[in-house]
Amino acid sequence: MTRLIFLGPPGAGKGTQAKTLADHRQVPHVSTGDILREALSKQTRLGIKAQSYMDKGELVPDILVQEMVQERLSQLDAKHGWILDGFPRTVKQAVFLEELLEQLDQSGERVVSLEVPDDVVVVRLLARGRKDDNEEVIRRRLEVYRAETAPLIDYYRDRQKLLTVNGNQSQEEVTDELQKIIA
Repeated sequence: MTRLIFLGPPGAGKGTQAKTLADHRQVPHVSTGDILREALSKQTRLGIKAQSYMDKGELVPDILVQEMVQERLSQLDAKHGWILDGFPRTVKQAVFLEELLEQLDQSGERVVSLEVPDDVVVVRLLARGRKDDNEEVIRRRLEVYRAETAPLIDYYRDRQKLLTVNGNQSQEEVTDELQKIIA
């Protein structure tokens, strides 16, 4: 049963690796960004609520993101496994997720932390060429990651659920390493 949570700084390759692994394992790749975009495009109840925050330039509140994740993990295709990418981002969200997985009888998840040095992340993100990706913005995003998301590494390590992968390799090498550690 594949139930994995991907962690790592922006530009670590979480989305790419999660999608590749989900396709290989034939389980859904559950990306909170994708869930949000779909909810917005379909104008679901949660999508409409989220839009009101985004229109004001605010972050979508935890409670809404948690509801979206709960709704997605409750769907039939997620019953036998999934790969989560982009959630949880905080210890508070991790506690919520742990309780949700128990309710859904889906516990037994493992957490993959893709480790990539900050300087490598900066180079990768600058190479994407997005207009909002300048070095100052990228370094700020890394600070936010270290402050808010990195504590999840200790949280999951303390629960013996953490698997660490060197994300500073070629895409193929990272995929191979992932395949070996979650076999």
